[in-house]
Amino acid sequence: MSKLKYVIVSVVTLLLMVIPALADNAGCKNGKFVGSYTTALPNQDVFGNGSVLHTWIFQLTLHSDGTADQNFTADLEYPINTGSQTPWIGSWICRSDGKLVVTLIRAFYTPTPPTPNTTYADIELGGYNRFTFLFSVEDHNTLKRLDRRVRSYGANDDPTDPSGGTLGPHNTTDVVYKRVVASDADLTP
Repeated sequence: MSKLKYVIVSVVTLLLMVIPALADNAGCKNGKFVGSYTTALPNQDVFGNGSVLHTWIFQLTLHSDGTADQNFTADLEYPINTGSQTPWIGSWICRSDGKLVVTLIRAFYTPTPPTPNTTYADIELGGYNRFTFLFSVEDHNTLKRLDRRVRSYGANDDPTDPSGGTLGPHNTTDVVYKRVVASDADLTP
């Protein structure tokens, strides 16, 4: 084979391997989903009696090193009366089918009245939850939650034990998370 034919065949082969990878705009494998996303929960009844309605937001951040964290804007709302929780920390992986798996652990706190060890009402560690989410990467700015399972642990249990605690049912309600996209629109007159 002449040198020119060899070069042409090599270039064509390379293009046939690279073009399909570049064309894959959705899915977890292209890595373009890393960033911060939110989903809003409007009109949440804080006390269950209609007296206080707020919009709460889940703020999910997927880092390029495979770690993940999520904050919830209701975490510190009336903690003495309703309890609280820590930020959710964990990691993410891509499945071979292009779906995104995110596992996060959080601690939660429950209200407690005054005790012999406390003067005032306070909060105490109530336990832990280990959340495992399955997302589809819809496009560069959208994740859709397809499934969620929660494993619950007591306050004296090890939430890093993936087979410990009590595994809850599947929640297959679709929830859309949108990327927080930087924009200078508010800076222009």
